[in-house]
Amino acid sequence: MLKFAKTRFKRGATDAEREKLKQELFTFKKTVEHGFPHRPSAVAFDPEMKLLAIGTRSGLIKIYGQPGVEFSARHSVESQIIRLFFLPNEGRLISLLDDNSLHLWEVNIKDGKSVLEEVKDFSLEGRLKKISVCCLPSTQEHLFLGTEGGNIYLLDVKTFQLLDHIIYQDVVMQNVPDDYKANPGAVEAIAEHPTDSNKLLIGYNRGLIVLWDNKSCNAEQTYVAPQQLESLAWHRSGDQFMSAHADGSYCIWNSADASKPAQNATIPYGPFPCKAINKIQWLTTKSEPFIAFSGGMPRASYGDRHCVTVMQGKTHVVFDFTSRVVDFFTIGDTDRECEWDDPHTLVVLAEEELVLMDLQSEGWPTFRMPYLSSLHSSAITCSSVQTNVPDQLWDKIVAAGDTQMAANHTSREWPIEGGSVLSETPASKDLLLTGHEDGSVRFWDVSTPALRLLYKLDTKAYFSTHDDSEVVAAADAGEEDWPPFRKVGTFDPYSDDPRLGVQKIMLCPWSGTLVLAGTAGQVVLMDMNTEEAEVDLEVTTVNIVNDRDGFVWKGHDSLTPRSTTVKVPAGFQAKHLVQCTPPASVTALANHSENQLLAIGTSHGFSIFDYLQKKVILTKCTLNPNDLSATGESSMSRRKSLKKSLRESIRRLRKRGSRSTPSKKEAKPRVEAVPTTDLDAPEKGEEAAAPVQRLVEARQPDGDMASMVRCLVFAETFLREGASAGLSLWAGTNSGGIFVYSVTMPEADKREEEDVVAELGKEVQLKHRAPVVALSVMDGSNVPLPDPMDVKHERADAPNMNGTHTVVVASEEQFKVFTLPRLKEKTKYKLTAKEGVRVRKVGFTQYRSRSDEKHVEQHLSLVTNVGDFLVFSVPQLRRQVQHSCMRKEDINGITSTIFTRDGEAFFLLSPSELQRCTLSARVAVEPLCMLELPEGARPAPPPEPEPEPEVTAEAEGEGEKTEEEKPASVPETLPSVPAIVVETSPPNPVEDETEEAPAEEAVAPEKPESEHEAEGVLADIQKTLENTSILDSTADESKDSVGDITLDDIKDYIASKEGPDEDSADKPAVDEGADN
Repeated sequence: MLKFAKTRFKRGATDAEREKLKQELFTFKKTVEHGFPHRPSAVAFDPEMKLLAIGTRSGLIKIYGQPGVEFSARHSVESQIIRLFFLPNEGRLISLLDDNSLHLWEVNIKDGKSVLEEVKDFSLEGRLKKISVCCLPSTQEHLFLGTEGGNIYLLDVKTFQLLDHIIYQDVVMQNVPDDYKANPGAVEAIAEHPTDSNKLLIGYNRGLIVLWDNKSCNAEQTYVAPQQLESLAWHRSGDQFMSAHADGSYCIWNSADASKPAQNATIPYGPFPCKAINKIQWLTTKSEPFIAFSGGMPRASYGDRHCVTVMQGKTHVVFDFTSRVVDFFTIGDTDRECEWDDPHTLVVLAEEELVLMDLQSEGWPTFRMPYLSSLHSSAITCSSVQTNVPDQLWDKIVAAGDTQMAANHTSREWPIEGGSVLSETPASKDLLLTGHEDGSVRFWDVSTPALRLLYKLDTKAYFSTHDDSEVVAAADAGEEDWPPFRKVGTFDPYSDDPRLGVQKIMLCPWSGTLVLAGTAGQVVLMDMNTEEAEVDLEVTTVNIVNDRDGFVWKGHDSLTPRSTTVKVPAGFQAKHLVQCTPPASVTALANHSENQLLAIGTSHGFSIFDYLQKKVILTKCTLNPNDLSATGESSMSRRKSLKKSLRESIRRLRKRGSRSTPSKKEAKPRVEAVPTTDLDAPEKGEEAAAPVQRLVEARQPDGDMASMVRCLVFAETFLREGASAGLSLWAGTNSGGIFVYSVTMPEADKREEEDVVAELGKEVQLKHRAPVVALSVMDGSNVPLPDPMDVKHERADAPNMNGTHTVVVASEEQFKVFTLPRLKEKTKYKLTAKEGVRVRKVGFTQYRSRSDEKHVEQHLSLVTNVGDFLVFSVPQLRRQVQHSCMRKEDINGITSTIFTRDGEAFFLLSPSELQRCTLSARVAVEPLCMLELPEGARPAPPPEPEPEPEVTAEAEGEGEKTEEEKPASVPETLPSVPAIVVETSPPNPVEDETEEAPAEEAVAPEKPESEHEAEGVLADIQKTLENTSILDSTADESKDSVGDITLDDIKDYIASKEGPDEDSADKPAVDEGADN
């Protein structure tokens, strides 16, 4: 007993130190959301502070300023945002939701940075009070709320309450023709007079327009439009205004003449029926005015187009988008007092992208996006992160991208430039590469919170697709000159050929070699070139199933490479094409740049290709002809609860103890046999612990899926006893098979003449046959083998080749560490059996202490099928932390997860957004920004009336009296609470099992169990806890302290169950309380 206590105390001290160190190493934080907000529904702009706000259908608000300035917040209810309004120069925002509620937000300083916070809210109740339109006047004192019932309410912005003043529809209708008095419809538009803030244009749904003087509460003019009204816009002078209608027409009115429009209605794209013009703006300049509107396309021919038209004099452009236009507005540098509007930028928010047009430059080109880019311009099929990219390659990529984008973008500075960035310039240049369904690869700068597109690479140019003839035919026919469409934006959901999809990406930052693998078995090797070139692509065919007679491929054909020379711009240019046969999708890829070897894996096997000599070194087919038709599905038993496991454990001990009464000498070893948390130790007593693990049945091969190659790794390590280290290739399959090949390289001076030789060194089959998700070879210091090119360029330390190497095998169900070269099992962790989850993605990461830069630990980071992030130490395989990150239903997010070397992770939050998060306490890329408000920008809140002294004193007296009276009633219930808790909490886990115990097992009161047997029970409970899934990031520490169960509790419990003594019989009230 004394020995056990010493061990327990020593381990407790060690655990406390480890917990402190964990806080220095690990954390979990979602840092920033890269990309474009999913399903946007509203937009607003602050012309004073240069801020842009976007609201979504899920109630999320995002505010953007200059690159790196970003604030976001979410409404407490998930409801669509209908409108957003900035209070200019105040750092405040009003949102209108579709549940008819209004919310006031402020950008405030918190913890040294600016954050977006909700400060007030207000709701209008009733169907007739459903808000249909809002207008914020230039005074910013109140917000006009037009409703479905036709009334207009005024919301005081300071108090966020309705004013008593209401513009009733009945009052407005007094001078209106009788035809419109009956039902003018909902308020459709409200527009403030540009020179007189007391006057408003009020437009009703059926076409009635009223010029209302809010000061005198009088309708000055009444205009009757011939069509249903959609939008209103004033001329800068205030002498005229424009109305847009549901038939695709617009009218110009003189504000002083209500009898008829100043000009006949204009249908820009008539005479055939057109769609409604949803919004219109009339903007003046020193030359010709701008007219901009959305919609209005001919229904029959272009009714499916999403357009914004801009006209200025003879210049007429229809900006054509591939997704629905949500809203648009213009940006200008003039204020209300200026004579002209002079817009310089048109901003269009579409459902899938944001596009800005430069209205000052010739041709109205678009702006290059420094953030808010459409990640999903084509659907993302794969992604890869390259951290700490060398300056030489980075500069080449940036230069190629600048040249590529200069032709289609303006050179003007980004006009949304509010706020200031607090974070320092990043020391590391980090690159995100995304592969897409259309065969393109995009290079993104993820060094900062602002995701910026650097360069786009397109592989489609190297192949002849079945759409080429259609493109040529369309070019010959030409498009109609009217309407004058111009395609803008990058979002293009349609792929020319799904076979072009990029499935795997590998980039060597030192050699500049880029390897892209596709859906149809194509693997393109590319090099960086700073000059434009003409490429004549060489092709090598690799037949992976050449030793399987009778195999018939029933899938798609391979892509056809272009037979002619391809002219490609500066950037990455193809130098060789490897075509796998059968043309199945490439599932794994490994590149050894130093030796110029490439390993390719598909669902049928794998191959090694020497791209220096352009030769196939090896092909290995993993198909099993005996199991091709077999199908299987692994099954697991349901999760066992901790309470049930404890019951079973104690019941087994009681049955065992009743059959043979142990002596003190026999009981003593059981005290010493308490399981250790060190998973390196052999698992003794595994048979006894088996019931607390889930039963995971061995998998059956599932046809072609069983042969799929899941991972490929090149490693220089030991495969034979007594032999020196050499290059090897490790391949893991979907059926739990591992193939290890020894790769013999010729001498350096004979590398181009002599062949590389690959021989099978070892073949391993995991018993549980779960898919091998990842492999990593560790050196003698338990550090993953670095890339030889990183060692050569002094970015990584040379591996320790003196100590024993190990290989970490991560399957979907468990992790194992084997020593090399004998492949002897060292440690393992049965994740599925213990936790009831499966591994989906794995990353081998290093975690550096935030306070001590020299302290670095190597760990295995993973995401499970239920969306949890877990970190395990290597090679001990002890769980360090566990965090819930995604919903288990979020399949796209889970399967898209990628880990960086330094403990960050990226995953798809939506089709258009990447969520960035960190598991490292040291590494985090998040927006740190500040919004500085001018002095006195926000109006002072209204003073609250001070209470009268008499009332305050009386209230205080009542409060003191209440506090004095409270204790009188409390003691009636207090004494019984601790009695129940203290007496009954230890037996609770097995309280329900008393009736199941056999009668003959009862022990007489005069023969109590020995102290050693009680200790044995405690030991077994600890064993149960150790082998039971406790979903807690501190599960390892929870094993060492069995809740509130102590040795005294166990002895009391055994005594109480084996026979009631006199003392226990005297306390029926407590036992009854426990049953309750």
